[in-house]
Amino acid sequence: MVLLERVEEHDNNDLEEAIRPPIKNKIEAKNIQFGYQDVRILNDISMDVQEGEFLVLMGPSGCGKSTFLRLLAGLEQPNAGDITIDDVSLQTQAPDCGVVFQDYSLFPWLTARNNIVLALKQKLGKAKKKQALQQLAEDYLKLVNLGHAITKYPGQMSGGMKQRAAIARALAYGSDLLLMDEPFGALDPITRIQLQDLMLQISREQKRTIVFVTHDADEAIYLADRIIMFGLGKEGAVTTSLEVPFKRKTTNRKKLLESEEFLTFRDKVYEVMNKEILNQIDETSLVTADGAGI
Repeated sequence: MVLLERVEEHDNNDLEEAIRPPIKNKIEAKNIQFGYQDVRILNDISMDVQEGEFLVLMGPSGCGKSTFLRLLAGLEQPNAGDITIDDVSLQTQAPDCGVVFQDYSLFPWLTARNNIVLALKQKLGKAKKKQALQQLAEDYLKLVNLGHAITKYPGQMSGGMKQRAAIARALAYGSDLLLMDEPFGALDPITRIQLQDLMLQISREQKRTIVFVTHDADEAIYLADRIIMFGLGKEGAVTTSLEVPFKRKTTNRKKLLESEEFLTFRDKVYEVMNKEILNQIDETSLVTADGAGI
């Protein structure tokens, strides 16, 4: 009887899998090349990001993660190759996305609230009245624990507060694509944990596609559905894709971080990361007595 129930459950799962519509790609990057003059940063990078996927980019500084994110945001154009978002090439149309930069990019003459209102005006035009836009901005500032800083100017805020204001602006923008470049780097540990959980909640409940850059392996594993590891190759960045082998959505933080599967996968992430770093060191010229090679 138990065996029969298991067979029926297996058949039901197969049926659900068969009738479930295929997941579309939100982003498709094909054979991307990018560099400045004689310096090649990205060389023949191809990558797909599924709708609703939480993709994390990791790797050492200077390996092309932020550059690739700027290409996705339409802020730079590749020297060769093409990027499409929702099947539309970025060569023909700027993407609809919220972006969080490392340097916050807040206007210093606007309050935290008005920085968000300005972004909302660009997105919505005259579809909402000023009071509604201000209320929406305040709601998102409260969401990132900045309710007390609504009327503060960037010069009156700490680095962590400015970072949270930039995150609030990106969330308020309302796009189903979020591009985030080390958004939690300036935050204290408690606020960082709170915002990690907030991003997971938004990813799960609002089905937003998120591309997120970090140097923190634990953060990457906790947040990601998939990790793309960037490394420095001889002719530009090389990438390695790592599928996170467990469902973080069904596991609480403490249980996950202490689990054997988390620790095993973290070792794998560090192994890939360290391999790329060692390869980079092996390919670098040695420093000689006269300083050559620096």
